[in-house]
Amino acid sequence: MSIIQSQTLTNMKSLTLILAFVAITVADKIPDFIVPGQCPPVDTEGLWRQQQPNHSKYAGVWYQHAITNNPYQPNVKCNRIQYDFDGHGFDAKTNGITAEGNLLRHNGKIYPNPLGVPVLSIDYEGMFASPYTVLDTDYENYSCIYSCIDYNHNYYSDFAFIFTRSPSLSDQHLRKCQKAFSDINVDISRFSRTEQGSSCPYDALKNL
Repeated sequence: MSIIQSQTLTNMKSLTLILAFVAITVADKIPDFIVPGQCPPVDTEGLWRQQQPNHSKYAGVWYQHAITNNPYQPNVKCNRIQYDFDGHGFDAKTNGITAEGNLLRHNGKIYPNPLGVPVLSIDYEGMFASPYTVLDTDYENYSCIYSCIDYNHNYYSDFAFIFTRSPSLSDQHLRKCQKAFSDINVDISRFSRTEQGSSCPYDALKNL
């Protein structure tokens, strides 16, 4: 996909999201993940300068350790994420188990924002493209991911994730993410732990 095609797709999906938001606002049925206020300030430029040269290190397998409320996440447990770096962005594949007990593969892409904003964009099937900001990572153990979208500075929606390189996470590395989110005033009590471990069929998920 070319940058022009990506930009067009992003703009179309953003417009669709805004129109949907207007519709539900008029109907007085704002989803609980859209709240009054604005996205918290994040030093995306500083993070970009630090992380962009190391994007290749971010590739490989991650496991979802915890997540905030996210209606766009079809899998509820055993989430295994594969990122393949192509020198520009990532092909993304998230495999996990749905609430109904089915194994599901969800494909997407992560790429530099086509409008030149110093942040990655994430675009999965059936979802709108949104920011993908890594607040903190050591590339080998943990990653603290934040995505926030403003709606005309009156409302916003945000989603957060904690990823790990193995199905478990040490308290030391968990505290790194807790601090990263607390520093931008994201309440860590919003996180729910994602089931991982011996009950997860990782071999079957890998081969989806």
